[in-house]
Amino acid sequence: MIYFQGKRILSAIFDMDGTMFDTERLRFKTLKQAAVELHGTPLSEETLIGSLGLSAKKAEALAKANHGEDFPYAQVRKRADELELAYVRDHGVPIKDGLLEVLERLRKYGLTMAVATSSRRAIAEEYLINANVLKYFDVTVCGDEVTQGKPHPEIFLTAASALNCLAPHCLMLEDSENGLLSAIRAEGQPILIEDIKAPAPEVKAGALKAYQNMHEFLADLNDCMPDLGTPELTESFPQAFNQFSVGIHGFGAMGGGYLTQIFSHWDGYTRPCEIIAATRSRMLRDTIQAFGRYSVRYGATSFDQTIDNLTMIDLDDAEAVIRMYDVAEIIGLSLPETAIRNQAHVIAKGLIRRYERRGRELTILTVLNKVGGADFVRRHVKTQLAQLMSPEIAQKILDNTHFAETVVSRIVSKLSNDALVRQLRIKSKIFQNSLNEQPQPRKASPKVPAPEYERLIARFRPFAQSSNALSQLHLILFNSESDMPLYAERSSNLLERLRQIKTVEDISQTQVMKNLLWNGPHAIIAWYASVLGYKVLGQGMGDARVSALAERLIHQEVGPALVAEYPQMAEAVADFSKTFLERCNTSFKDPCARVGRDPLRKLQRNERIFRSIDLARKHGIDSSALEFGSALALHYAVYCADSKDPESQLIRSVYHASGNIENVLTYSGPYNGKAYPGLDPVADAALVKSISKQFDELLPQRLQVL
Repeated sequence: MIYFQGKRILSAIFDMDGTMFDTERLRFKTLKQAAVELHGTPLSEETLIGSLGLSAKKAEALAKANHGEDFPYAQVRKRADELELAYVRDHGVPIKDGLLEVLERLRKYGLTMAVATSSRRAIAEEYLINANVLKYFDVTVCGDEVTQGKPHPEIFLTAASALNCLAPHCLMLEDSENGLLSAIRAEGQPILIEDIKAPAPEVKAGALKAYQNMHEFLADLNDCMPDLGTPELTESFPQAFNQFSVGIHGFGAMGGGYLTQIFSHWDGYTRPCEIIAATRSRMLRDTIQAFGRYSVRYGATSFDQTIDNLTMIDLDDAEAVIRMYDVAEIIGLSLPETAIRNQAHVIAKGLIRRYERRGRELTILTVLNKVGGADFVRRHVKTQLAQLMSPEIAQKILDNTHFAETVVSRIVSKLSNDALVRQLRIKSKIFQNSLNEQPQPRKASPKVPAPEYERLIARFRPFAQSSNALSQLHLILFNSESDMPLYAERSSNLLERLRQIKTVEDISQTQVMKNLLWNGPHAIIAWYASVLGYKVLGQGMGDARVSALAERLIHQEVGPALVAEYPQMAEAVADFSKTFLERCNTSFKDPCARVGRDPLRKLQRNERIFRSIDLARKHGIDSSALEFGSALALHYAVYCADSKDPESQLIRSVYHASGNIENVLTYSGPYNGKAYPGLDPVADAALVKSISKQFDELLPQRLQVL
């Protein structure tokens, strides 16, 4: 039972054609084709529109009135049925957007449900089975089973009676004028979902509520149902699939280890039928294709979560990425800034195709770990659109696209390629043992030796679609912390439905808090642990020197500076601080090299560390730990970082060219296509001197607890 628009509702009765399924347009097409085949001329628009919601008998009378008594309506209708069924069997039933989400909600809250359709049972059942929605309905009443067709109320009264429910307690969903009149005369609670032709105003006024589409109805339905809240980590994904595809543009740690979970939980009632994921990693694409699924490991809770229904595409396959933007309901964008600049042209082309073919809105959930990330993406896409379209069309496309700013509250890491290959070796042996009693797939000997990972996954690929063969082989691709919410700035109605997303009006304060309280200290801890010889963050935190620095950064410098600047966020700062330190202490799967990468990006003048220093000094708070952290970044880049890290390479080249670390701190040369925002040699002279002094003292044998 639910209360909808103040009415006590026990049951819901759905019309089929035009309400649940987008079949009225298809029906018009097949009736025209059948009339041409059998009569030589198509049915008129007047006849087609006038027949909406009518019984077969009344529709035949209308056709003969408009086309003459000799018009072979029965034969035309039979032939149209054949053509329509052939189309549906080949292409499936076109389901109205939002239908599956509506059905899942109504069923979850205990409503009994029926179909009341003017179509014959043979057609109605085939459509309902084809669309996989028959399971939702307790009763089906068809046009060939009542004596009075719509707009007579008989069919709705029959359905209500079969559900043991009084009509006033039944929602009755219709799209046509005749159907709406039938529901009104049955004294039910008529809901109009408009389709081809809106009813006359005086008829429409009889509806309890009228909507332009199913999604509008869904929004009101959500308001009268309890909020499911953020899901628990171990809560299963919804079993039912909706008709949506979603996209992940950048299948790295955040894309593969976090966004896939958010999209799989969806609204708590259904989940997307397909997750399209774009990555340059051929190993990831091949491995997921071979297994058909993968798992995310939450080490702190010893829980593995399986993700499935993925379609992997190559990030460099422009056409595949364009198609993803065309068909997806939402895109999770998680790429580095340089990659976004390179991909902006492809994104723009995808948005153009979507606008031209669908004209539908798109939400781009930007997960960039950058303040202003959504605006950054929008600017680059806008520039590309301006080169491809007229200003007017480009603006319409931008107006139709919601670039949603986010704040991530989770730490995720991707397994290295070496670790993945080791895992494949072990699982290959387990899998081969499990197949001892089964026929072995034939293997062709490759002419050219393949990489080891290809030879390993070739053993799994023939079984990718099996429901049993690979079900026990959890392929772990990501390690993750368990914090669930993703914070997003309110920008589209879709985000309000996604269960794992918390929307806020102004996300800037949340961004500042997370950026300063987590991102800067996180990198500093990783740099210190690396300098001391530790490979992963958790091990580094076991060293008293590292843990003392972490505590001082959070509790004596960054945290107090944030509270001084934003007093209203004191409680949030305390919560974020506690979570951050707990995570660092248990981050045994988080490599220091991953957390500490891109030191130049983290040492920009108004970002992370230096912004925290400015904030601390503004409020008279000591910032020596943050300054020590800046020296650690430079020491890490010069002596500890992977030689292939381009930002560390740049730091080393600037440093070795002069032997002076001040030149690195005040660097203003090229960086990602523009001048790097380093410290000012004059205005920041005292800060440069302090950090340089600490850098000179940072020899491993002289490291001390602050």
